[in-house]
Amino acid sequence: MSQLEVTFLGTGTSHGIPVIGCSCPVCTSTDPRDSRYRASILLHQDESTILVDTSPEFRLQALRAGIKGLDAVLYTHDHADHFNGIDDLRVFCKDRCLPVYCKEDVAQAIQSRFSYVLHGEDIAGGIPHLELKILKAYEPVQIGSCTVLPIPILHGKREIFAFRIGSFAYATDCSEVPIQSLPYFEGLDTLVVGALRYWPHPTHYSVFEATAFARKVGAKRVYFTHLSHGLSHMTLSSELPPGYLVAYDMLHIAVGN
Repeated sequence: MSQLEVTFLGTGTSHGIPVIGCSCPVCTSTDPRDSRYRASILLHQDESTILVDTSPEFRLQALRAGIKGLDAVLYTHDHADHFNGIDDLRVFCKDRCLPVYCKEDVAQAIQSRFSYVLHGEDIAGGIPHLELKILKAYEPVQIGSCTVLPIPILHGKREIFAFRIGSFAYATDCSEVPIQSLPYFEGLDTLVVGALRYWPHPTHYSVFEATAFARKVGAKRVYFTHLSHGLSHMTLSSELPPGYLVAYDMLHIAVGN
């Protein structure tokens, strides 16, 4: 089995960066790493390509990354910044149903907010055709060559999913990891974790909290994502210890098995 390849399609928080109408140093930065679409990643291993979340910029992300096909979509949760690009999946399922893996509550959100993607009548390929597959906590699913493990984490008071594939884990929008989930983050080569800002937030890790979590589980390499405009890429990178890195849009990394 080949290495897992990860592309950061977006690394920003729900506003995206630059934030509309903002003239702060990050929003007006000339460093391209400070320009951030909403958070999403693309996973590729052997012949399998999996998208995690459909941000509002998904069409632009797909064009920028040159995505030609998808085998499946994983959803962490159904907040707009991770979810509302769902309609642009239609180009990947013209002649088939595209498998979508998610928690039961996300499936209900798809059924209520985007019901046409499930049972709508197709006219000239104008709508997506998605096949919902319900994920259960700690129960791995096989998607092509990838074994995907859904791990419950907390986003404020709400339980959402992080995902682990081999020695890689993606835990965006995390504010707390339940004690029963901690063992599933052990032995990681690479951890991607949300780090919204310097100071605490009720539904997201701060930089300090994300760092503490990564140290607790002993991840060898850590990338921060879901960043606000309070965090300059250059400044934050200079402040982090060795092995801790700031992700940016279109960063491509490889992860060992």
